[in-house]
Amino acid sequence: MLRVGVCQLNLTVGDLDGNVERMLAALAEVSGRGGDVAVFPELAVCGYPPEDLLAKPRFAQDCQAALEKLAAAGDRCAAVVGLPSADADGTLYNAAAVCANGAVVGTARKAHLPNYGVFDEKRHFTAGAPEALFEIAGTAVGISICEDIWIDGGAVERLAAGGAELIVNLNASPYCVGKLDERLAVLRRRIDRIRRPVVYVNLVGGQDELVFDGRSLVLDAEGAVLAQAAAFAEEVLLVDVALEAAGPVPAAAPLARLWVNDPAAAGPQALPPPALPAPLHPLDEVYEALVAATRDYVTKNGFSDVCLGLSGGVDSSLVAVIAADALGPGRVHGVMMPSRFSSEHSLADAEALSESLGIEARRIGIEPAHRAFEEMLAPAFAGLPPGLAEENVQSRVRAVVLMALANKFDWLLLATGNKSEAAVGYSTLYGDSAGAFAPIADVWKTQVYALARRRNEAAGRPLIPQRVLEKAPSAELRPDQRDSDSLPPYETLDQIARALVEGDKTVAELIAAEADPDLVRRLGRLLDAAEYKRRQGPPRARVTSKAFGRDRRIPITNRYRGEARD
Repeated sequence: MLRVGVCQLNLTVGDLDGNVERMLAALAEVSGRGGDVAVFPELAVCGYPPEDLLAKPRFAQDCQAALEKLAAAGDRCAAVVGLPSADADGTLYNAAAVCANGAVVGTARKAHLPNYGVFDEKRHFTAGAPEALFEIAGTAVGISICEDIWIDGGAVERLAAGGAELIVNLNASPYCVGKLDERLAVLRRRIDRIRRPVVYVNLVGGQDELVFDGRSLVLDAEGAVLAQAAAFAEEVLLVDVALEAAGPVPAAAPLARLWVNDPAAAGPQALPPPALPAPLHPLDEVYEALVAATRDYVTKNGFSDVCLGLSGGVDSSLVAVIAADALGPGRVHGVMMPSRFSSEHSLADAEALSESLGIEARRIGIEPAHRAFEEMLAPAFAGLPPGLAEENVQSRVRAVVLMALANKFDWLLLATGNKSEAAVGYSTLYGDSAGAFAPIADVWKTQVYALARRRNEAAGRPLIPQRVLEKAPSAELRPDQRDSDSLPPYETLDQIARALVEGDKTVAELIAAEADPDLVRRLGRLLDAAEYKRRQGPPRARVTSKAFGRDRRIPITNRYRGEARD
């Protein structure tokens, strides 16, 4: 048996001292409860992803100094700690240091570097290879990092073939819908080949647009889940991992072993198996991800309060609820900014929402500024019919008001746009798209409604007024305006846009699959034309397998349409 402390922590990129302090506290807890080893996430010392901080030679040196501080404070209980590690010639590795008894015993290096989706590790890191096992309390432990366990025939299988009795895998695995099931399938496929238990520790918390869900796992040599840490929350989970079930070591040249520590002189009383958390409803999972991402983006960037425009629509309503859950209602400031086109029911709905949440709501009418802009622009627009330019003035005036409040009171402005609008450019640049963070910009409009209804169900009362969920969506920038004046129904729009964005389908492929040709061509053109807007939008909480931004990098200047060629 090996007593493992799975240290699922919320760490911050660049906060070397703060990260080490959090790890020292977790290490002390594991040691105090008789743990043999405490395992921390990938690149825990510096936080993940450090991106081009890695281009600074001093950065890796500072990470090494922070590691040595952690190692010096350690005792018999080993610590497996992720960090960037540089050779004397400056070659940089994504590494895991093993520390015990006040010193760094050795280092393992990540063998397989992901370079897809949100990952670009080959930009800075060099791939390593398994060179040694670490003998922790009499157990031969193979240390691997994230992608290593995903590769058939890769580093993890070499560790097992070289004599590892247990595989430890350090991760910074971002959340998206369905990710837990995907991880479990990968881990079980690997265990089926190596017949060894696996400790999988994951990062938790938000970092820019990424959000890490934690849900660290311990699986036995048959692939059964022995333990699972909480979702979207820090946890130090102690698990006694039995090694008797491990099958014979595969025939291969054994790897060298580095001694780390002896078994405890008097073995601690066996821990009861930890209770497994109840599965999350898919909508609750997404909602918790949005709350965690919003909370960490705001607080890690030094803000306490947020503001947002309250239109009485479903998008701003959901963002207000997310913000209140993330920060507390006293730190959320809603602003109603009516113009001559604002309906009374929208204002009433915004007021009802603010009352149900307990957030501040202030009313600042924009009509004086709206009319002033009309007068200023009248000579330039003389003889031309009113249209989009005049409508968008209202949205940009609202952005000016919100930014003025944010600047004056040191609030962070939340944008309230959704993924459907971002896909087709149904937003005003420098207007409703303005903000420092966009909580639901990776959530399709149909999902916005589903999340809003689910949150009301969980509350047992209409946090979001029922009328908001029933009325036709409208930007209210002209009389009797409806989104449906410009767009197809969101159920149809979302289905086609998801196929184009997340499925990477072309217009021709969707037409061949019997989608409406004219509608698909129109939405495909809108999608391409709106790329310049998306590039200027705020960071968003990533919850799908392909979000706009890091996941999807389409040229702005681009004439490929993916339509059928004659």
